[in-house]
Amino acid sequence: MVYNNQPHEIMLASFVRMQQRKPVMQMKMRNLLTGKVVEYSAKSGESFERADITRQKVQFLYADQSGAHFMNNENFETVDIGKELSEDKVGYLKEGAEVYIIYFDEKPISIELPIKVDLEVKSTPPGIKGDTATGGSKPATLETGLTVNVPLFINEGDRIRVNTDTGQYVERAN
Repeated sequence: MVYNNQPHEIMLASFVRMQQRKPVMQMKMRNLLTGKVVEYSAKSGESFERADITRQKVQFLYADQSGAHFMNNENFETVDIGKELSEDKVGYLKEGAEVYIIYFDEKPISIELPIKVDLEVKSTPPGIKGDTATGGSKPATLETGLTVNVPLFINEGDRIRVNTDTGQYVERAN
């Protein structure tokens, strides 16, 4: 929906009716441009414009100083996304990964990643025997250049699953 001339996604909505008051719809919305969460109470009869949001499936090609470059799977055109939208996402993408680009009024506003991605550990310090009792962690650099904290039993060459929302290690991948 469009709220304050910007696209928002409704995360939570509940109908509230209190004594001696008119009923309202309480909503928690996330701004799709900034990611900021806003709470709003809509009165009875209030309407909102539906946001013109489209999703396009694309394949990741490469990233450079100007941003990330993708290929449209339908017409094989190159789609370029600026660094301001892509710099926090490219660490989860390796060549050939399929993602969605979100458009608002035919302008790209976001890259939608899968919830979890599997990446190979390129370098990490060796775990020392006996350290596992503390349940500690160590930094690991992945094949995309992303650095995450992993348990001590993870070694170079292992494939791990990483949560793209939190940037944290989830489990060892097969």
